[in-house]
Amino acid sequence: MSLPLPSSDACEHSARLIAEIAREIGAHGNWISFARFMELALYAPGLGYYAAGARKFGSAGDFVTAPEMTALFGRSLARQVAQIMAASAPVVIEIGAGSGRLAADLLLALEALQQLPETYSILDLSADLRERQHATLSAAVPHLLSRVQWIDRLPDNFSGVVLANELLDAMPAHLVAWRDEGIVERGVALDENGRFTWNERPAGGALLAAAEEIGRQCDLQPGFESEISLANRAWAAEWGHRLERGALLLLDYGFPRREYYHPQRDRGTLMCHYRHHSHGDPFYLPGLQDVTVHVDFTAIIAAADASGLELLGYTSQGQFLLNCGILDLLGENPSGTLDYIRATGAVNKLVMPHEMGELFKVIAIGRGLDDSLLGFSTGDQSRRL
Repeated sequence: MSLPLPSSDACEHSARLIAEIAREIGAHGNWISFARFMELALYAPGLGYYAAGARKFGSAGDFVTAPEMTALFGRSLARQVAQIMAASAPVVIEIGAGSGRLAADLLLALEALQQLPETYSILDLSADLRERQHATLSAAVPHLLSRVQWIDRLPDNFSGVVLANELLDAMPAHLVAWRDEGIVERGVALDENGRFTWNERPAGGALLAAAEEIGRQCDLQPGFESEISLANRAWAAEWGHRLERGALLLLDYGFPRREYYHPQRDRGTLMCHYRHHSHGDPFYLPGLQDVTVHVDFTAIIAAADASGLELLGYTSQGQFLLNCGILDLLGENPSGTLDYIRATGAVNKLVMPHEMGELFKVIAIGRGLDDSLLGFSTGDQSRRL
């Protein structure tokens, strides 16, 4: 694997996190679940990828998210946000707001639509990202900054829009494998040289129950390896106790269950991102790379439905953005200009099936909304879930 070499300071940072994870493994009989490893690698205070100060988003970071490509993403999404607010309450919560770019673009677009939220709350665990979000918003929308607040926990009761772009893929996931002897959980141990290594134990509890259900539904055979995110399920279900009226809009890469656990995907979807390189080794430079798994959208809606929420729509990101008028917004740029050419390239990447348009999905889950949602007006794929 040929990847860019980090600086000596970055290597020292990663070494500190490696030592922290090693201590955790040692304290638990030389074994922790991969979900715990992923949690520490991404969120360990001051050391994890999202908890430390490394630049993550944009051309100088490790990956580029949709809001970083073009403001047209946020302007299109704003039309759907405005519709939900009008039917519920003029309040938005964005969870995992990244650089703050989407929040800035949304606020400007909602201002142009004369449908500004009374409050735009951001929930983010990273103090570093909170600072960056504040800087982005202060530069882009200083006159709207008074509407923005940072919160530390989910509200007990909420009406309005809950927005999460590329949040679910970064929630810790368990790794499981279907073996001849039964279903096992793939965890992390230390080898004789103190390096991270895979170690399997029989799966149990809620993880085993989930794996057995998936195995039956998808007819999985011995040798199949994949992921199950119990954290995703719990997060979606929790909103059933908190959402009074409104909707969750979740944008992420993933599949319906039968595509997620397809025989051709027998090594799962675990992926790491480091300086615009993608690879499959989660033990490489912990703290300096993102670690993700794709989303099982069937599991998300099943958990939400069991907690009393309903599916409002599910489609590809490309179809969703087209329904929200991204091409009309693109056409507002004078053709032939540099801005138009750049925006066209970004829009193509966002909507074309061979780019982000098909891999990324949008799901809306909510309560108390009567009208069909704009973003799912054509091309709804809910039947695939």
